[in-house]
Amino acid sequence: MVQKYQSPVRVYKYPFELVMSAYERRFPTCKMIPVFLGSDIISEYKSEDGAIHVVERRCRLNVDAPYILKKIAGVDCVIFVQKNALDRRNRTLLIEARNETFSSRVIVNEFCQYTVHPENSGWTCFEQSASLDIKHFFGFESTVEKIAMKQYSTNIKKGKEVIEYYINELISEGVKNIPTWLEQQEVMKLALGIPVDEADIAGSSKETIEEEDQYEDAIMTLGASAAALRRSSIQEEEKLEDEYIHRCLGELTPFQESQLVQLKKWIADTHKGKMPQDEHMLRFLRARDFNVEKAREMLCHSLAWRKKYGIDRLLITYTPATLIQQYFPGGWHSAFDHEGRPMFLLRLGATDVKGVLKCVGTDGLLHHILWILEEGLRRCEEATQRFGRPISNCTCILDLDGLSMRHLWRPGIRALLDIIQTVEANYPETMGRLLIVRAPRVFPVLWTLVSPFIDENTRRKFTILAQSDLLTSGGLVDYIGRESVPRWLGGPCTDCGIYCEGGLVPKEAFQFEFAAENPDTVYKIAVVKEPSPYELMVVVDERSSVITWDFDILKGEVLFSVYRCRNPLSRPAVEGETLLDSRTMQEGIDYVMVVQSIACKDGDSIQGSHVCSQPGCYVLQWRFFDSTHSLLDFSHKARIMYFCELIRGENFRGSMTSLQSSISSTAGSSSAPNSAR
Repeated sequence: MVQKYQSPVRVYKYPFELVMSAYERRFPTCKMIPVFLGSDIISEYKSEDGAIHVVERRCRLNVDAPYILKKIAGVDCVIFVQKNALDRRNRTLLIEARNETFSSRVIVNEFCQYTVHPENSGWTCFEQSASLDIKHFFGFESTVEKIAMKQYSTNIKKGKEVIEYYINELISEGVKNIPTWLEQQEVMKLALGIPVDEADIAGSSKETIEEEDQYEDAIMTLGASAAALRRSSIQEEEKLEDEYIHRCLGELTPFQESQLVQLKKWIADTHKGKMPQDEHMLRFLRARDFNVEKAREMLCHSLAWRKKYGIDRLLITYTPATLIQQYFPGGWHSAFDHEGRPMFLLRLGATDVKGVLKCVGTDGLLHHILWILEEGLRRCEEATQRFGRPISNCTCILDLDGLSMRHLWRPGIRALLDIIQTVEANYPETMGRLLIVRAPRVFPVLWTLVSPFIDENTRRKFTILAQSDLLTSGGLVDYIGRESVPRWLGGPCTDCGIYCEGGLVPKEAFQFEFAAENPDTVYKIAVVKEPSPYELMVVVDERSSVITWDFDILKGEVLFSVYRCRNPLSRPAVEGETLLDSRTMQEGIDYVMVVQSIACKDGDSIQGSHVCSQPGCYVLQWRFFDSTHSLLDFSHKARIMYFCELIRGENFRGSMTSLQSSISSTAGSSSAPNSAR
């Protein structure tokens, strides 16, 4: 496999001629680069007017390789052939290098160029690219590749230091300005008494001027001093300057810089729409361990997704629904954490996830989450400008006080997982840290359900603050200022971006048509008529499997029970048909109750689970129940909306005690004590 390297644009804030004079001091040996043992000129060409100077050298390099590898290879140093083509008229230096040693086994090609900065003629740009192709090397191909890339990265870091060292040396000698070739030609003509023909001078630079005019419109500013030049004669190419990377993107290794440059060029060549920001591309690279191909695939899918759903205009077009403003207790804090990150606070334990979803649906909640994330990216940009250093991700403080079984409602978990997958695919590396506070005993169950769907790199950013006093060492004050801790967490801050307390969403706001009209919904609606119950069969193949359920009473009253049959049952032709026929089956002999009956009234919302002690057929039963014995109710039926799921016990990773026949209700329903048999 061919390894490629592409450097960002490195800028010397000195004229081209001074940089070239410093560059020449690197030869024939360079004390600043110990691995450079020396060089010999093998060919040289100079044009009559001195504008063109081409030199070909054979360079000897010492390789920092294990002794055994040098012994097997039979060499102490490697030979590279370097060809430099200096064009003083157009102020460019092109460098080509290739390996001569082991050229049949390893192919190394390097291309470099020094040019005048497109926006400042007094500055000089340097670009570098290389490729490494190891055919075979005595079975040490992987080792050689690592050594080569390590050596190359070291030389890249050292390269700029060397040039700047010799520039400072020239300045200390009094050489601060070297005339351009055109200026030298003019001085020579004047010294010889030859009239200066302005047309000749203009003609000699005509090509440069035309080139500048041709690409003038393609100059794109990347920061206060950074720019990229697009050349239409080749494919459009976006360039990054090293100072811009350091100032706006942070410290990157030469390899990481190279991958970013390659991804940016790849996207510029293939993407027809708006170019993503550099920090956005860097997040995708980090998410894929700087594998350009994987990051490109992920980024391309995300760009198509953003275009399809108009995400780029979300901050302008989206307004949170009134219900979300009233019952979603989450918001952006006006302060920043100790590292300058924006902070988002969410009181998940106080959130009626089920109520919110039944009012706005999964898409509505997802839309709101995406709006929050887009706002987070905007705040990161503001933080970068405010603190003068790259801030690329946020801190989230998650308060779980109040978390209960109602939050383990499986449709809600499924919706949460769908949202997580969307966020992971389109907003990688946007969370710097997630601080979990006031986690209750039921939290391990929620974490067990959700954690497998969260990227490993993201999971490492989760921190659970177990202590009750968050204002002491080991608490929130280790991450944020004491003055920024919200009052509801024991701090003094009253303006933390959350303007509602959460709480239960009124059932009058529920949109039940989500269940009735959407064929993909996880809910089902059933009518329970007297005297026959509505029964649902669940076949359990493995012990310790967990049956979970959630249902709402839309009308009337029911008794809910769970039974285990001692003999197999035939699956009914129509779901809901009677399975436990009292005429042919007897409780205690043919089937046993494993969850005692729960009386559920109109408007109740019930969630629960049962750990199956043994495999077999289990039956969830809803039976019409009239607690008032009203003579005016002639319907004798109830209406329910339910969801049921069977989960393998191994997925709970030891959290069974939290699930054992658990019941949670968001209304005042009465229930008998639970038991498991």
